[in-house]
Amino acid sequence: MGSKKRGLESIEEAEDEGPIDKVESEQSKKKLKKEKKKDGENASAASVKPMERRKKRKALDKERHGVSSENHESKPVQTGSELKDADDTKEQPASSPSSGLPEFHITVFKDLVSINASVREAAVETMVMELQEVQKVYDKLGKKELVEHGLQLEAEKDDGLNNCAPSLRYAVRRLIRGVSSSRECARQGFALGLTILLYKIPSIKVQSFLKLIVDLLEVSSSMKGQEAKDCLLGRLFAYGALVRSGRLVEEWISDKNTPYIKEFTSLIISLAAKKRYLQEPAVSVILDLVEKLPTEALLSHVLEAPGMNNWFEGATEVGNPDALLLGLKIREKNSLDSKIFDKLLPNPFSPSKLFATSHLSSLVNCLKESTFCQPRIHSVWPVLVNSLLPDVVFQDEDVVSSSSIKKHKRSRKCSSSEEDIAKNLRCFCEVIIEGSLLPSSHDRKHLAFDVLLLLLPRLPASFIPIVLSYKLVQCLMDILSTKDTWLHKVAQYFLKELSDWVRHDDVRKVSVIMALQKHSSGRFDCITRTKTVKDLMAEFKTESGCMLFIQNLTSMFVDEGHASEEPSDQSQTTDDNSELGSAEDKESVGPSGNSDFLRSWVVDSLPSILKYLKLDPEAKFRVQKEILKFLAVQGLFSSSLGTEVTSFELQEKFRWPKAATSSALCRMCIEQLQLLLANAQKGEGQKVDGQEGEDPRALTSIREPIDLGSYFMRFLSTLRNIPSVSLFQTLSNEDEKAFTKLQAMESRLCREERNCLQERNFRLSATANKLHVLRYLLIQLLLQVLLRPGEFSEAASELILCCKKAFSSSDLLESSGEDELDGGETPELMDVLVDTLLSLLPESSAPMRSAIEQVFKYFCDDVTDDGLLRMLRVIKKDLKPARRQDAESEDDSDDDDDDFLDIEEAEEIDEAETGETGESDEQTDDSEAVVGVEAVEEIAEASDDSDGGMDDDAMFRMDTYLARIFKERKNQAGGETAHSQLVLFKLRVLSLLEIYLHENSGKPQVLSVYSNLAQAFVNPHTAEGSEQLGQRIWGILQKKIFKAKEYPKGEAVQLSTLESLLEKNLKWASKPFKKKRSSENLSKKKQSASRNRHKMIGSLAQNSIFWILKILDARKFPESELQGFFDIFKRVLVGYLDSKKIQIKSNFLKEIFRRRPWIGHHLLGFLLEKCSNAESEFRRVEALDLVIEILKSHVFFNTDVNGQEASKKMLKSHLPKLGLLIKVLVTNMPEKQARRSHVRKFCGKVFQMISTSNLTKSFLKDMPPDAHVACETHLGEAFLALKKLGR
Repeated sequence: MGSKKRGLESIEEAEDEGPIDKVESEQSKKKLKKEKKKDGENASAASVKPMERRKKRKALDKERHGVSSENHESKPVQTGSELKDADDTKEQPASSPSSGLPEFHITVFKDLVSINASVREAAVETMVMELQEVQKVYDKLGKKELVEHGLQLEAEKDDGLNNCAPSLRYAVRRLIRGVSSSRECARQGFALGLTILLYKIPSIKVQSFLKLIVDLLEVSSSMKGQEAKDCLLGRLFAYGALVRSGRLVEEWISDKNTPYIKEFTSLIISLAAKKRYLQEPAVSVILDLVEKLPTEALLSHVLEAPGMNNWFEGATEVGNPDALLLGLKIREKNSLDSKIFDKLLPNPFSPSKLFATSHLSSLVNCLKESTFCQPRIHSVWPVLVNSLLPDVVFQDEDVVSSSSIKKHKRSRKCSSSEEDIAKNLRCFCEVIIEGSLLPSSHDRKHLAFDVLLLLLPRLPASFIPIVLSYKLVQCLMDILSTKDTWLHKVAQYFLKELSDWVRHDDVRKVSVIMALQKHSSGRFDCITRTKTVKDLMAEFKTESGCMLFIQNLTSMFVDEGHASEEPSDQSQTTDDNSELGSAEDKESVGPSGNSDFLRSWVVDSLPSILKYLKLDPEAKFRVQKEILKFLAVQGLFSSSLGTEVTSFELQEKFRWPKAATSSALCRMCIEQLQLLLANAQKGEGQKVDGQEGEDPRALTSIREPIDLGSYFMRFLSTLRNIPSVSLFQTLSNEDEKAFTKLQAMESRLCREERNCLQERNFRLSATANKLHVLRYLLIQLLLQVLLRPGEFSEAASELILCCKKAFSSSDLLESSGEDELDGGETPELMDVLVDTLLSLLPESSAPMRSAIEQVFKYFCDDVTDDGLLRMLRVIKKDLKPARRQDAESEDDSDDDDDDFLDIEEAEEIDEAETGETGESDEQTDDSEAVVGVEAVEEIAEASDDSDGGMDDDAMFRMDTYLARIFKERKNQAGGETAHSQLVLFKLRVLSLLEIYLHENSGKPQVLSVYSNLAQAFVNPHTAEGSEQLGQRIWGILQKKIFKAKEYPKGEAVQLSTLESLLEKNLKWASKPFKKKRSSENLSKKKQSASRNRHKMIGSLAQNSIFWILKILDARKFPESELQGFFDIFKRVLVGYLDSKKIQIKSNFLKEIFRRRPWIGHHLLGFLLEKCSNAESEFRRVEALDLVIEILKSHVFFNTDVNGQEASKKMLKSHLPKLGLLIKVLVTNMPEKQARRSHVRKFCGKVFQMISTSNLTKSFLKDMPPDAHVACETHLGEAFLALKKLGR
């Protein structure tokens, strides 16, 4: 391929070599490969028969010897093969001054081969100037025979150049031979020289020149493939030079009956017939001649040339695209109808007749055979495209389509010329593209895509559906779905060019998307494994483009016609999920299935238009309204009278498909409608007047009409009032009643919200926000009633009741007697609201959950302790494991003997009603290690009392859902489903708790949330059941509690609660990792997971302790009340020093003493005493770091005078215990070197602190005498230096 490209590029450098440059194309390369293949076959045959090979070699040697002797005798005569040697000769003049002629330097021929075009042109100019001077002088000579005999460059031949100087004759002959050379750019340079020479010097006769071409470049039977090819190409270049010189035209002007034009045309036709790769460049040479000749000469000479008639008549049978090209170009230039074209062109000629189905069928062979010049496209195709799609016709239309899309309508009337062109284009695509090229070979499929790319720049948007037909899209999908074919890159390139062509034109973009999806049943991206449609949809940036796309999608959904004429074997896709296809995706489905697939794509695509759209709020609201109207009409309603209904109130016409929309599609429309409203409520992160659009009131508080929820409810009410329009399904009495109540309540809340906004008051604005989020929850619930009939009517009644109590105005309390509350004790509003929200969570859609979270966000400040505990109870719920435990659970029987929540399967509902059961102090379950505080138990008891007065339907709907989950757990087949449902429910409740913690991080209730979440996290069933649930709880504890800017404060934070939490977390931080007896049978992965979980729980306990101490510090309790805290730490220190089962880290204890020095100050004496009596030598040495940490905070961190005195006094009070500890350490010096070194460092630091505090004498005085001897023995210089200071 590299040699081909170089050849083409070098040919194009010569500006005078236009059409002839094509001869260096791929046809010659293919031919060369075939000839090489033949040579290889001959060689293999010769290897089989060595004797025959020797005979052939001797014969060739004899022939070569004879040729060389002849060349020696006629040395001045040089063939094309010897041109290279001639070019390399030293500079010598072709004529000498002694002959009387000017000097001609033959070195110019060397420059004609140069790759540089400017060098070739300069050489031609020099050569022509010198030869002109030579010929001018030669013409003036009297005795020319003496010059010819005296200066003979070559052997005398009858070449017909009798009137030419010898140098000119030599130059002409050499130039003719030179065009047959394949060396560098020899053909371009020598052809250019011939052209200029013929043009400038009329002494060279046309007849003689034609004879020389045949004589010098004759192809003999003894020539090999490449030699014959060079001669044929040389003749072609020479003929081209003759045409471009204009000499043939001059001959006709001087003599209208000149025979040379016919002779020339006949020679070109016969040359083209020799090899296929010569046909197209030969036609280019003829067309160059046609361009220069008048019509009279064309009719009487070119078309009457021998062989021309036969060439045209046989074109359709043999498949000759070059004859068709010649006929079209001649007809295009002269607008004449000739019988010679009857087999190729209609007579009389017109584009409509040319592209008629019957006539195109006769041209199929010609056009199919044009693939021989690939990868270059044949010249006949641009000519056909120009006739098919003239530029002038569509120039105005393209300007209009690009400037004003709003005026573009599918039903617009086309002019008669446009209709004719559309008809021609349709016939062309059906007969040529779809009928002949696409069903054929890979080369012809490639040609089809190339031809389509030629059509694109001229193609109006209204003609795109004609080009992107069903068969073309199917072929494209088949190619792109298989990557192991070379056509795959061709199809990819076509898609890329198509996408680039439509990128900045919304009308084209819409037409392409609709065509691709219509003929693939909405699954083009999935089948082709591309993101073509998805990327095109993401590029809509204007309101007009979006509106046009929505109109087309609506028409596609409503139109009765199926996506294709036959079943499609492609797979489904949506724009948000354009993933790879699979083998199952390409299974055949029926036409009705295709229609549903396409309509489902339409429904999915409409809301996704807004995903990447960046418009101002008002423009975006208009787009949202159009999408909403489509989804509401097609998903919620049906028409009983025909498929069209006109609303006079809305002044709009609504259409439905003739075939009833399936219930699945209606549900899909409702789901997308919910998603649209949810995204509108969030504001999708836009900014309005400098404010973040994330606030759901950002739009409505500034521009009241921009409220999609309010518009939807008005639209819903208007359509329901039309007699011939009804809901797509009949509702039960309960659902119908709930539906009506939800409509009425939303309308009342909307009026109340507007009243609040008009006041421009901060307090009323907060109320308006609550009204707004409740309105959207009512709307989502209304759609949920339609989506899942019979499941949400009770929840709707409870939510309406909450709305009435929350906003108890006279307007909202207008209701019938059945809505009034029962007498007696009434539950708290927030308890009912929380229970209602929890009851809606388990089986709600994602948009509805978003609405629930928004409501909870604005009401969570008022959540009661009872409501909060009910949420936490869900997190702690667990499916009871089977009583027959496996070996692994038996190993942990000491930790898991008791049920985590003391809940049996059969008693689940009762347990939920009465609250959590108490936990005994003897329990060692993982969850009990963190939780069990009295405050939480008190709140739980209080909630038991308050539960009794609440409405059962509202209070325990959530527990009914849990009961159903636990009931499913009993069935082994439904165990996995029940567990996944419970985990999903917990995750949704965690979202609400996360919102609560974010909005109320400083409230005492955070302690309750923390304790329950920690209990759920350390529960082993949480880890085994769902890793996602455990990670979510861990994230909430870390981000929303431990790292929150605020923490629980105030008098409500009880000291006893903090003490209990601290003790249990210290216990858990001290708990060692236990290897189970069955761990040998566990995989390394499970063992690693178990160890990692133990580390996470230990990390949780440590973070919890730091957080609890921070809360404790903030309360500033008097030291007398903190004795319980100190006792807890004392028990931990005793266990740490005396028991190997306590695995608390010394670095963790050091960090506690560093962050809270007052704890270390109080525990210093106890720690010194326990270190002296420690049973474990290792722990005693390790605990020395704790002592140093406490002493450092006393001695080094007190800079003021009063602080230093207090530190000195405290240190002096502990000198006897310090001396005793040092005595114990030096008298019982550890055996290991590292521990001995640690003891020495400790003693040295203590001596330094004592000397710094001027307590050396007191310390030495309090130390027993035997301790002095031991210190001197083991501590040496350090102790002696201390004694010197004490003297």
